[in-house]
Amino acid sequence: MEGNNSYGNGSSWAEQWDYSDPAASNGAANKKKSSSGGATAKYKQKVGDGLEKTKAVASTGMKKVKQGTSSGLQWIKEKYHKTTQKH
Repeated sequence: MEGNNSYGNGSSWAEQWDYSDPAASNGAANKKKSSSGGATAKYKQKVGDGLEKTKAVASTGMKKVKQGTSSGLQWIKEKYHKTTQKH
């Protein structure tokens, strides 16, 4: 593949388009991580709270579906027995 490289002196596509200084970008990334640590924890807490609420709502919804299905099947069973009874 080295012979077919149209970028010139054997550099890869990523090297051609990477204009930043690797040492400078590492320092900037470290500053971002340390300064946004509180914000990340805050959003993780909010997401966790949201998931707990979603779990509670889903659980309640499933209980209602289960109860509705049970009562619906019981109603069908009663209707079937009424129509098949011989007096």
